Amino acid sequence: MEMPINLFKQRLMAGDGPLLGLWVTLADPVAAEISAGAGADWVMIDGEHSPNDVRTLLNQFQATAAYDVATLARPPSGGPKVIKQYLDLGVQTLLIPMVDSAEQAANAVEFSRYPPAGIRGVASARAARWGRVENYHQQANDQTCVICQIETKAGLDNLEAIAAVDGVDALFVGPSDLSASLGRIGEAGSAEMRKTVIDTIDRIRDAGKAAGTLSLNAEIASEYIDAGASFIAVANDATLLAKGTTEVIASFRD
Repeated sequence: MEMPINLFKQRLMAGDGPLLGLWVTLADPVAAEISAGAGADWVMIDGEHSPNDVRTLLNQFQATAAYDVATLARPPSGGPKVIKQYLDLGVQTLLIPMVDSAEQAANAVEFSRYPPAGIRGVASARAARWGRVENYHQQANDQTCVICQIETKAGLDNLEAIAAVDGVDALFVGPSDLSASLGRIGEAGSAEMRKTVIDTIDRIRDAGKAAGTLSLNAEIASEYIDAGASFIAVANDATLLAKGTTEVIASFRD
């Protein structure tokens, strides 16, 4: 059996963008499968702000596997245990939250790589198709993609140092947490924060890395694409469900 190729990383490195994504937060394989069939380039299974554990993550990766879409995952932290478990399940692209320094970025890369490049523990789990992928452990490092999330003032201050870490493939701007860190909580869509996000995308690109971000507002998302975002999430399952159900009930109340 051949090594699964990380097509998301391949497209990102080739500059084949903008890659449009959907955020999957309901911790449910049906929601993940519905999202996977929407025609997006990628879906993100969120383990930071969603009630996911390793088993629900597995269920969702199994549900999306039949679709022509890249499935990414955001762990709750950048610690070695959770990164190891996510990778063993078959996650190839990790979005690491709250990366504030080059040291944190380097740790995330080290935790995601087999020796001698890192300290990832050796196992023949789902990622290796239960040991059926020949020479999996010799090939896995090249297919692993690490994206560091810039969502604090410290992350902004250290952006160029984070981007310079070998093995960091992209940086992702988190507008909501970034606005909170800058003293503007709840103002992610304000004109000032939009400028900050665009400036940050410029800095990421100047540092030679692919830039990603998120906006559930189509106008703002288009601004970020025009600014050079290589990949962007434009909707999430929970918000779509909440908005749609609220609107249909409201239409009858009216």
